[in-house]
Amino acid sequence: MIYHLLWYLRDIFTHRLGFYAYQEVMFRSIAALLTSLVVAVLLGPKIIRWLMRKKIGDRPEFHHATLNELTKEKANTPTMGGLIIILAVLASTLLWAKLNNPFVQKAIIVIIWFGALGGVDDWLKLTADARHRSRDGLKPWEKLLFQFGGAVLIASFLYMDFANIEDGKKFWLPFYKHGLPLANWIFVLIAILYISATSNAVNLTDGMDGLAAGCVGMVALVLAILSYVASETMTRTSPATWASYLLLPAIPQAGELAIFYCAILGAVLGFLWYNCHPAQVFMGDVGSLPLGAAMGYGALVTRNEILLLIIGGVFIFELLSVVLQVGYFKYTSGKRLFRCAPIHHHFHLAGWSEPQVVVRFWLLAAAFAAIALATLKIR
Repeated sequence: MIYHLLWYLRDIFTHRLGFYAYQEVMFRSIAALLTSLVVAVLLGPKIIRWLMRKKIGDRPEFHHATLNELTKEKANTPTMGGLIIILAVLASTLLWAKLNNPFVQKAIIVIIWFGALGGVDDWLKLTADARHRSRDGLKPWEKLLFQFGGAVLIASFLYMDFANIEDGKKFWLPFYKHGLPLANWIFVLIAILYISATSNAVNLTDGMDGLAAGCVGMVALVLAILSYVASETMTRTSPATWASYLLLPAIPQAGELAIFYCAILGAVLGFLWYNCHPAQVFMGDVGSLPLGAAMGYGALVTRNEILLLIIGGVFIFELLSVVLQVGYFKYTSGKRLFRCAPIHHHFHLAGWSEPQVVVRFWLLAAAFAAIALATLKIR
């Protein structure tokens, strides 16, 4: 909105006052980051108090007596704190991004769709006792149905946006400078897989104070960089883009998504103010599902699906640990591969304190982000 207002008043701000900064994606990305950070910090106490009044508290229950003992102090800590993140991201994006940009429009839809899905799931689980219902929330098939439905809609419209973008209709591999042709149905299949998998991966990682938020922040930073280099020119007067220089897929208008991902970075940093150990509020599905889906969406737009496996390495390990644990348990008729899954609980039970697990996983997330950025120049 601020961008469109300044553009409408460009005769005053641009021609008379010489204020051009608002036209630059980098300037608006930094502004979006700071705006969402401030909004999250200011909204935090109000939303936490509202959740406490509604008695929307967590009651962690694991199939492991020792882990239940380790997490007993978390009982009744407010959850659904992801509302802080969603509101901050939406406010910042609406203020600073070009709202007529098709990629930004779909990013907003992703956040709202998956945020609503997570909110319904949280509400059903956390108000179950009052309604005399199971605390399982939405059934797995119900959640997957809406995840798949959202992914199909986003993928279908995204593929139409790529109709005149040659690089957008190709599959790109790290270390290889040429894209591979991609059929429409394969694109949609990849989109369903990535958006659903990443939303669930962040959801599984959200099990310790600050763990998911900190790791999402690092992934959001890399996606902001990838979005920027996908379409922005190297200098204001040069037609050359960073994508052509780095031999990356060129996606016109994708640079505007840098504002969206910087808004996510600022929002999770503001959320960490209240979510760091000992947490005053938990993210819940209302935060983890849309943040995970946004990760998958960013990889699809910038055509970096495989690179996302490196960028979000921590989330991939968390997801794989659950898959391996369940598969091994069934195959061996009751034996466990890890002490507990997701894998952050394995290390907690091994004797690491919760802050140690969180900080060490943050360090791993930073290392994965650095490795992913390093691959951009190796083509």
